Amino acid sequence: IHTRADEPFTNHEIELQEGDVVYSFTDGYQDQFGGKRGKKFMSKNFKQLLLKIHKKPMDKQKEILEKTLNEWQGSFERVDDILVMGVKI
Repeated sequence: IHTRADEPFTNHEIELQEGDVVYSFTDGYQDQFGGKRGKKFMSKNFKQLLLKIHKKPMDKQKEILEKTLNEWQGSFERVDDILVMGVKI
C-alpha cells in the first residue's frame, strides 16, 4: 500500500557485489522499549548493530540480533511485531 498514492514510486538500481548484504526490515526492532531507562532501541542503534555484524555468517547474525533484542527488552513487553531479513550476495 502506498500511503501517498498521488506520488509516483522511484526505482533505484544498485550494483551488488559478492559479499554484499542487503537488509529489509520493519520499524519493529527499533521501536522496542528497554535498556536501563526504558527507551526505544532507535534506528541509529539498529543501523550500528547491522554495520557491526554484517560480515558475520547469516546464522550468527540472527543469533546476535535475537540476543541483543532480548537483552535490550529485558522485562519490557513487546510493542510491535518485528521483521528483519538479510540476504548475502
